[in-house]
Amino acid sequence: MKRNFRILVSIVAIIIIVAISFLIYYFVKENSKKYEIAQIKDYNYLVLKKNDKYGVIDKNQNIIIEPTYTQVQIPNPEKAVFVCYQDEDTKILNEQNQEIMTEFEKVEPIRLKNIASDLMNEKTVLKYLENGKYGLVDFSGKKVTNAIYEELNALPYKEGELLVKEEGKYGIINIKGNELIKAQYDGISVDGYYTDDNGYKYAGYIVSNTTDEGYRYGYIDYKSELLLEPEYNELSRIAEIRDDENAYLIGAKNGQYGVIKNKETILNNEYQSIRYDTSNNVLVIEKSKKYGIAKLDGQVIVPVEYNQIDITGIYLYAQNDQGTTVYNNNGTQANVDADIAILETNNEEYRIRINDKIGTKYGVIDDEGKQLIEEKYNYIEYLYDDLFIASSTNGKLGVINDKDEVKVALECDSVQKVEGTDLIKTVTSQTTTRMYKKDMTLACKMQNATIQAEDNFIKIYNDTEIKYFDKQGNEITNVEAYPNNSIFASKNEQGKWGFVDKTGSVIIDYQYDSVTEINEYGFAGIKKDGKWGVINKNGEIILEPIYDLQNEIDPIFMGPYHKVTYNFGEFYFEDLRV
Repeated sequence: MKRNFRILVSIVAIIIIVAISFLIYYFVKENSKKYEIAQIKDYNYLVLKKNDKYGVIDKNQNIIIEPTYTQVQIPNPEKAVFVCYQDEDTKILNEQNQEIMTEFEKVEPIRLKNIASDLMNEKTVLKYLENGKYGLVDFSGKKVTNAIYEELNALPYKEGELLVKEEGKYGIINIKGNELIKAQYDGISVDGYYTDDNGYKYAGYIVSNTTDEGYRYGYIDYKSELLLEPEYNELSRIAEIRDDENAYLIGAKNGQYGVIKNKETILNNEYQSIRYDTSNNVLVIEKSKKYGIAKLDGQVIVPVEYNQIDITGIYLYAQNDQGTTVYNNNGTQANVDADIAILETNNEEYRIRINDKIGTKYGVIDDEGKQLIEEKYNYIEYLYDDLFIASSTNGKLGVINDKDEVKVALECDSVQKVEGTDLIKTVTSQTTTRMYKKDMTLACKMQNATIQAEDNFIKIYNDTEIKYFDKQGNEITNVEAYPNNSIFASKNEQGKWGFVDKTGSVIIDYQYDSVTEINEYGFAGIKKDGKWGVINKNGEIILEPIYDLQNEIDPIFMGPYHKVTYNFGEFYFEDLRV
């Protein structure tokens, strides 16, 4: 009996050890997939340009690397690691102008792809070359991986993940050097799934291999789990379906399309085409040149027997030789005229009604179908509250409410919300800009204006005028907009600009044609006779206004350096003293 008890205890102990080992393995494996994108807070180092050569300055305008190179890149502006190019030669320098990482044949930044940023390189690692192959090295010079890759580049759209090639096959590693996808594919691409909150974090991967019959595609989810073997002629994710944990895929085999949810087949491969409708979350399916509708669970709710199916708003319009049948998006027939379309809005109280009988005219109804706005407009779009953007017969735009009262005359070339606010911007005849508060009272009118949304205020300006507003559209002073500044731009009755302190006392006399406010670097621009100069936060002249900046109306300076922005937000500072 005791012997059996000891055997039982041993078996239980083994089971516990195996379970613990499995859990440890699982957590180690899952943790290896995780990585963090460096969040840059301080731009300690900046690229300097002078006489078409590049160097480095720090945030106090000290020259760290003399501008003698054909190109300089700073992958992480918080760290003193500078990639300096001299034609074909590349050096990695530190803040003492000393060459570092010399033990490697070559070290380069990893250029991000399909990402818009002012920092277009990976910010935690570089790639190095050794014996003809690539590996990863961190900014201290420590190897993250051995040099085992024939190719090593950023994976498009996904910062922090790298596409690598090993023995002729592609895989993916992260910036910690951990394998996410084994290098066993002829091609890998991101599936395009994107959300505003998480970007491409939950996007999966379309993988492919080459066969005698051509490419075959499969799918790996964002957790690195292989869901579909590469056996499809075509494969794409329905990226419009916002579901982080479930990937809906349209795949083709031998010219026949089907739908897969993760590993589960929703629609068999028996259709000539499949199209997803975002407004109703249904699939338009085609077989033998006939069309029908299926739900995302695979249920066919409109039979595949129609010559054509059009979807406008909440109704499905199915046409055959006998005419048009209108369906609701659940597949039941709708008692609606085929010439009428209903569009839902972001407000459940309102729907937009389109009448094709009278020449495609737009109106508005409530949630019970009561007509609120007659169908007489060429276009209507819901704005917010009880307001709509409307277009007249001449193509001009304006704003109306749900009682068909005009709040902004239908004479605008454009009407749109100011980003991050409930303010409305209109442009008339391409010259007059107006900004309206949420209640549609006029907040500002300015010619040839630019509206710029900052963190805590709105700036509206042209080459002669600057105004500031809070996010509700109430005008504020520049003292309120820039509470940390000690001097502020001021314009006199004669149209000349100078600077005053918080009490209104003149610090710099009114003598300039235009100026900017003191910026984050502690400097402002002064313009006279079409030329720009620079002052510091104390009002001291750093550069006399003798520099032509090609009609810039709001330049940014850091001491004698002018900020130049290019591509999708990248920038450098150019020394004006040349």
